[in-house]
Amino acid sequence: MPLRPLSPTEARVLGTLMEKARTVPDSYPLSLNAVVSGANQKTSREPLMQLSDAEAQEALDELKHLSLVVESSGGRTARYEHNFNRVLGVPDQSAVLLGLLMLRGPQTAGELRINSERWHRFADISSVEAFLDELQERSAEKGGPLVQKLPRAPGAREQRWAQLLCGPVDEAWLSVPSTAAPPPSSTAPSALSSRVDQLEAELASVRAQMDHLYEQLGLSRPGQE
Repeated sequence: MPLRPLSPTEARVLGTLMEKARTVPDSYPLSLNAVVSGANQKTSREPLMQLSDAEAQEALDELKHLSLVVESSGGRTARYEHNFNRVLGVPDQSAVLLGLLMLRGPQTAGELRINSERWHRFADISSVEAFLDELQERSAEKGGPLVQKLPRAPGAREQRWAQLLCGPVDEAWLSVPSTAAPPPSSTAPSALSSRVDQLEAELASVRAQMDHLYEQLGLSRPGQE
């Protein structure tokens, strides 16, 4: 049975859990604070969001109802992990691509290969395209297609792919040139973006460790009485 379309907030929260499970495994599952911090990152996100704790919590609750998120029991601080692969019945490589599309919007196969570096290393663009084709040709018995190859945007050399977990593709994406990743020839901005991603991941890890420490001490973090 196919899932209902996810809201943009639900997709952002789910994608954040999928990302952090791979990039900061020592801090996973995530607390609500870490989910909000990850969802509101200023890099590797398209569009940028500014979710409140209440909005993120509502999205987590809805995703729990869909079995896409599981809440860890025990301790003072609730923690959350995704259950994406099992619910959707897709391999890890496909889950990586869908997570990136939820977080960064439509991307070309080349951009997806570059952006997936910290999640999973694809051998080449052809392997990325093979998994995308499989997701696009997914049978109705399995819930139908999960991605769509978009028409070539004006001035673009390659076609982009979009996820369908939020329903049909927004027409606004159909004519907008890709801005989700720098062109392959722009090595310096790419390196800078990777460094910023790494620093944000380290910050999220520190915050998660602080949450765990406060939890062990039976204390509330300042401003969270």
